[in-house]
Amino acid sequence: MKFGVRRNVTQSAAELTREQQPYCKLGLADACDRMTLRVWSDHPSYKTCSGLKPEDFIEITGEFFQSQYGMDARKWTVRPLTDQEKNELLQGPAELRAKQSADFDFVRKTVNEIHDPRLRILGDAFLSEFGDRFRRTAAARNYHHARRGGLVEHTAQMMRTARAIAPLYPQLNVDLLMAGILFHDCGKLWENALPENG
Repeated sequence: MKFGVRRNVTQSAAELTREQQPYCKLGLADACDRMTLRVWSDHPSYKTCSGLKPEDFIEITGEFFQSQYGMDARKWTVRPLTDQEKNELLQGPAELRAKQSADFDFVRKTVNEIHDPRLRILGDAFLSEFGDRFRRTAAARNYHHARRGGLVEHTAQMMRTARAIAPLYPQLNVDLLMAGILFHDCGKLWENALPENG
């Protein structure tokens, strides 16, 4: 069965097989998932795919299957996305957008509920300055929440968990706990941030 997948190119690397035959290794991502596609040198789209850059957006239409090397496709073609298709891809599915928006609202509300003014002001300043970047950053590259906006999901999940178990540990400073959760992965904003338009 043939179908199309729309993805952002995250990697286009020239590689060699064990027999020293060239192929192109494409890293592809959307708002929910990542995949790798190997484009063999005898494929009609090899030259096109070898010229792709990380800021490119494409649709691959073909018969997809799981091989020993990961996701693969037969009888496939590739084309660039239109600007409208690119914007739709970057926004992600409606359910994911709604979840991430609710998660960001929860994080902001949790920061606003911090009683210690020093921690609350610090958290608010962080969200004011880096909120947009925070909303498009992946929490990881390969594991949990490894997608655009995954850091917001991960942070909100940790805050909810901490809020639920904190009453069992009355000696904890909940303000410090929530601020620590907010900042614990802030380095991801530079390590895993995805550009606004890519």
